[in-house]
Amino acid sequence: MSETNRPSEEPLVFVDEANSDSTFAMQLMRPSWRIMIIDDDPDVHSATMFALGNLEIQHRPLSFLHAHSAAEARDILSKEADIAVILLDVVMEQQDAGLNLVNYVRKNLGLNDVRIILRTGQPGYAPEIDAIRDFDINDYKTKSELTRTKLYTAVTSAIRSYEQICAITANQRGLEFIVSASNELMSQNGLSHFCECVLSQMSTLLERPLDAFVCTFKGDVLSFTEENHIHCLATSGMFSNLNDQNQFNEKLDQAIIHTALREGNHTYEGNRAALIFSDNALNHFCIFFQTNTVINALEQRLIGVFCSNITVGFNNVSLTSSLHRYAYFDPLTGLANRLKLLQTLNETLLSASKDRSVLSLIDIDHFAETNDALGHQFGDALLCAVAKRLNANFGSSCHIARVGGDTFSVLGHENQVSPTNITAIFSEPFEVEKQEVQLTSTIGLIRLENYQGGSAEVLKDTNIALKRAKSLQRSSYSYFTLDMGVEIRERVRMMHALRAAFENEKLFVVYQPQVDMRDQKAVGAEALLRWKTGDGEFVPPDQFIPIAEYSGLIIDIGEWVLRSACFELVHLHKLGFTEFKMAVNVSQAQFNHPLFLQSLERALRDTKAPAHCLELEITESMAMTDPNVLIESLSHIKKLGPQISIDDFGTGFSSLSHLQKLNVDKLKIDRAFVNEIRDANSDGSIAKMIIQLSQSLNISVIAEGVETEQQAKTLLQYGCHLAQGYFYAKPKTLGDLHEWLHLNSVATNSI
Repeated sequence: MSETNRPSEEPLVFVDEANSDSTFAMQLMRPSWRIMIIDDDPDVHSATMFALGNLEIQHRPLSFLHAHSAAEARDILSKEADIAVILLDVVMEQQDAGLNLVNYVRKNLGLNDVRIILRTGQPGYAPEIDAIRDFDINDYKTKSELTRTKLYTAVTSAIRSYEQICAITANQRGLEFIVSASNELMSQNGLSHFCECVLSQMSTLLERPLDAFVCTFKGDVLSFTEENHIHCLATSGMFSNLNDQNQFNEKLDQAIIHTALREGNHTYEGNRAALIFSDNALNHFCIFFQTNTVINALEQRLIGVFCSNITVGFNNVSLTSSLHRYAYFDPLTGLANRLKLLQTLNETLLSASKDRSVLSLIDIDHFAETNDALGHQFGDALLCAVAKRLNANFGSSCHIARVGGDTFSVLGHENQVSPTNITAIFSEPFEVEKQEVQLTSTIGLIRLENYQGGSAEVLKDTNIALKRAKSLQRSSYSYFTLDMGVEIRERVRMMHALRAAFENEKLFVVYQPQVDMRDQKAVGAEALLRWKTGDGEFVPPDQFIPIAEYSGLIIDIGEWVLRSACFELVHLHKLGFTEFKMAVNVSQAQFNHPLFLQSLERALRDTKAPAHCLELEITESMAMTDPNVLIESLSHIKKLGPQISIDDFGTGFSSLSHLQKLNVDKLKIDRAFVNEIRDANSDGSIAKMIIQLSQSLNISVIAEGVETEQQAKTLLQYGCHLAQGYFYAKPKTLGDLHEWLHLNSVATNSI
């Protein structure tokens, strides 16, 4: 715990710094407002001290107590007294640590006078409504909105509230009632109930019936006239049940309200009063009442104190309403959000309408590109236009929500929520900022009939259907089936198992020799990844490699394979196979990673592998994705020394002009075209064409999957000299590779 004062540079209300020594001594003699900062971030303590440390509030300086955890705060609060304000972080060690501490302060310690201002660095996280209601929270702010001035304002407001409560505790006979009334006010849910409680408590405080109402205004309160519409929130006495505005005006002389609004203060005239309030959302309220006797000075003081709590109540009710709105509705489109959708889904699953209901998820195709090209403001306007059209077509009978950035949902009867009806709303272009934008959508749907899961499972499975539709074809749709659920769960299971296998070193590398078919001597090898499970079963690469790419684990695995291959290349050269080359596959995710070049350079440097003997294999589809970017990337790689080979050549749609610009060193004929060479009648025309193309471009060529003598002879006849496949050697572990190489000496000619 420490108490410190620090200077501030913003000209608010400062302690005189002219004679710092004498001023400091005077400060020590004067009582200070004790402010407790509870936050697990030391920078927040420093920033708060910097903002408030040298300020005066209500002619008194501030002193500070510090706690960096809820446990430390409890210890300090149990020992210290006269703490005016607590600035409390909502999220500390745990998400509910701040709210639990509020509960401890109010209930266990019984500290009802101290003012609590909640702060959070997470705008999407807000305290529970019950906590605001039950524990008398003074204010709630996000840290980003608490500028120095706003922090000063919030603390000043809290200290004033604390000072008034303390003064009443010591001097006013109405304290017990005011406190109990305030607690009751804070327990009210909704603005109307709160206002009704205010009038009831005001009547009890003054111990006589009131003709009263609480109202809010439309328009500028500073230019208020009788034409301004007064919207009543609660009434009592002669104003009860007055729904007609003319009747209301006949019963009320509005002059006192005009005066209060013009002066911005509570106004008393004999037996009448107009009390003016504004909440943090800049909503304006007025409590008007008249009694059968004059309102005396003591009653005015009691009412003034009570009004400070009413102000807090208005702010809390406004905050509660805002929290409810932000908790359940999307601020951009006004549609229900994901949480509200889950709530509605729960209700639907428990109702009779479940059997005919369908949930759909609607994803706007290529929205990210539109957003990037035309700007986020245009993108937001486009989302609002989609929301408006969805609401116009489905809003009267279905539940519509925005559940993600560009993903909407419609829940309703199966006759309405269908791919045809949803697709139809995208048939006409959307007009945004005087531009017409044609959109399409991809849709995932699920029928709730006989569905056994809860709302979260429904949404998850609908998302699975949406992803399936995306993977098949954009602008299509897919209904969820049980097979999809089994497939995705198996994928997730394999993803976790793969991660565990990699971390526990259960993956290993094997090497398939590459030979010169003219003399059948080994010239190199391809490094291949293998996974053997604990029960001795091998998982095929075509199953786990896509999972590794999908999960992002391929980045770490790919770097490990590359380094392993480089180490083995160095070892083989030391064994005397100095012309031996090593081929390593590079996935698209690995190649596109911004740190790939650095990892390649680091692997070559750390292993001291001869770069000219390392060959990186990229797929043909990768080569054609963005040729211009690839050309630049390959140029950097070639400067490091490795050669480049295009794997599975012939399976894509390569442009010959792009192929020439890529400056690759080798083409690898895909095994599918090698398999076409079965006998004299199946000559493998595509393989022959690829070999001829490589010869014309002066690029080396190698065939993979060579399994028969007929295939080897035919390829040699066409002019392909290099091959790998079971006809020559299966993939081998390190020990088997070394033994095999000693029996098949490296060819003396260069590849």
